[in-house]
Amino acid sequence: MDAPVEEAAPFMSTLDLFLLSALLGFGVYWFFFRKDDTPSDDEFKKLSVVQSTLIRSESFDLGFLARMKKSGRNIAILYGSQTGTAEEFANRLAKDAQRYGMKALVLDPEECNVEDLPQLTEIQNSFLIFCMATYGEGDPTDNAQDFHDWLKQGDTMLTGIRYAVFGLGNKTYEHYNSMGKFVDKRVEELGGERLYELGLGDDDTNIEEDFVTWKEGLWPAVCQRFGIEASADDGSFRAYTFTQYEDGELDKKTIYTGEVARLHSYDNQRPPYDAKNPFLAPVQTNKELHKGGGRSCMHIEFDITGSRIKYEAGDHVAVYPTNDVAMVEELGERLKTNLDTLFTMNNVDEDSSKRHPFPCPTTFRTALLHYLDIASPPRTNVLSEFIEYTSDEKDKQFLKLLSSATPEGKKLYQEWVMDSRRTLMAVLKELPSCYPAMDHICELLPRLQARYYSIASSPRAHPNSIHICAVVVKYKTNAGYDNFGVTTNWLSGKIPATGTAIPRAPIYVRKSQFRLPFKVSHPVVMIGPGTGLAPFIGFIQDRAYHREQGKDVGKTILYFGCRKRSEDFIYEDMLGQWKSEEVLTELNLAFSRDAEKKTYVQHLIAENKDSLWEVIEKHGHIYVCGDARHMARDVHDAIVTIVEEKGDKSHQQAIDFVKGLMNKGRYSADVWS
Repeated sequence: MDAPVEEAAPFMSTLDLFLLSALLGFGVYWFFFRKDDTPSDDEFKKLSVVQSTLIRSESFDLGFLARMKKSGRNIAILYGSQTGTAEEFANRLAKDAQRYGMKALVLDPEECNVEDLPQLTEIQNSFLIFCMATYGEGDPTDNAQDFHDWLKQGDTMLTGIRYAVFGLGNKTYEHYNSMGKFVDKRVEELGGERLYELGLGDDDTNIEEDFVTWKEGLWPAVCQRFGIEASADDGSFRAYTFTQYEDGELDKKTIYTGEVARLHSYDNQRPPYDAKNPFLAPVQTNKELHKGGGRSCMHIEFDITGSRIKYEAGDHVAVYPTNDVAMVEELGERLKTNLDTLFTMNNVDEDSSKRHPFPCPTTFRTALLHYLDIASPPRTNVLSEFIEYTSDEKDKQFLKLLSSATPEGKKLYQEWVMDSRRTLMAVLKELPSCYPAMDHICELLPRLQARYYSIASSPRAHPNSIHICAVVVKYKTNAGYDNFGVTTNWLSGKIPATGTAIPRAPIYVRKSQFRLPFKVSHPVVMIGPGTGLAPFIGFIQDRAYHREQGKDVGKTILYFGCRKRSEDFIYEDMLGQWKSEEVLTELNLAFSRDAEKKTYVQHLIAENKDSLWEVIEKHGHIYVCGDARHMARDVHDAIVTIVEEKGDKSHQQAIDFVKGLMNKGRYSADVWS
């Protein structure tokens, strides 16, 4: 019998098949799905740079309370800032504390856990200082919104917390310093102990004097409360170290050239776009709106195609400007500084959340062009620091008086600096022996801020562009200097032309509460003389769109005013067309210099009292945009008078009625001083 034939062994076992399947699956993943995480040489460089610029003390990663305990601080200073002034004041207070032998930690409430505030009592002789700006119609600033809401809820008691508040506001607005007043009152209600009286700064007059006067009383009160000797060290304390680099010492890819925050953000744009990541928008249109008179008003259109930026009629667009090149060059020559010097500045306080005063490393030229406010009158603390750089005794004494808190010093500062609108360069011209170090100037000057403009378009008519109109600011000061608005003069040069590079501007959209009624059938009255017309162009475009869609659109009434019809009647043709097409129900025009007797929009409102009262009775909305100091107040008074007469009310009842319209969102103002 033949031996049985042995069955051939299988080519692959079950285990082999399993392993092969796994390997094939991994291979497919590796080649087709896996994102390559291997950093390139450039990425290794970027990582090393980031790592080197974020070195902190060991306590930095702890909460603010632990950081205060570890570094021996007894003062926490919280700021709510929209334009940078409140933050600047907070840092000045921290420097003052150092002069009195105390240590403070400056905090952005958006970046710290405010629920830890009650535990501040664990630190001996501790207290809180609030520098709180009011924004818009009595609102908190963006970075203080959550803190405001937390404080308002009142779930956490602040028993035993010692505090002081300085508010920043503007008296031309109805809700003057409401945020500062709210914080001062609310902290007391929650058990806090007010260490010093509420300070109220008025930006319509001289907020610098208000602040200096307040803090001159604050520190003696603090010293008395804690038994500290009430004498300050007048020495200069530098907040930042300065490091200069030689040519070629740094990789050019690590140097900031004007970006707001993220390195190379203008070369590598990516949404979402906001205050720290603006969109570099092409300027597709820049044309003159005035027909004469010697002044200029620009209509500018920013192209937002592909940016994913969304906006609504009534929103604001922020524009980051660049300082005047000639002024920067002149400053460099005056201080005998090589503007191409490459440097970095690091905070000496390792526990501070603010590592640099502005993006670093960079050059003096970039800092002066993009990061520093060199066109505003310098504050008293800046002038005080200049004393040590001044050789002539007469100039020294002048600076000492100019920066002092005495009545004579305040009067001189008001007249010589504020009323004359002297810039940093103007001050240096008149003090020939003063040569401050450029790096110290970089530390002292506030950041150059974005400027906000009412958007003069509707996304329903212009989904891929944002329009603004702005008067180019140019004037001669009473000291004989020619001053120029930073942003408007910079924008005036951004005119697109065939064969040249497309001009661009960094922008982002800031949402507003200035909104048309939800029901398009509700009537609206819009009052906007001059460039106050801007948001109403967008409003009317919105109403025109709904009308084209066959909707029942309520009355659309506009009041516009300017000096002369033949010179500064902006958007005349557009408004005329809307009136002829009955998009505008009424077009009321006031030309203040075309007749012997000056006529303003408030006079026309008074004449048309029946029309305005009808709008109010039919659940209509009233909108005012423009000058807060005079026009908005006069319009308000005219409306109160109409309510008093047509509604058969007493004067106080009429005032309360109008206030009720405001509270209901039926009387809205977008004004500036």
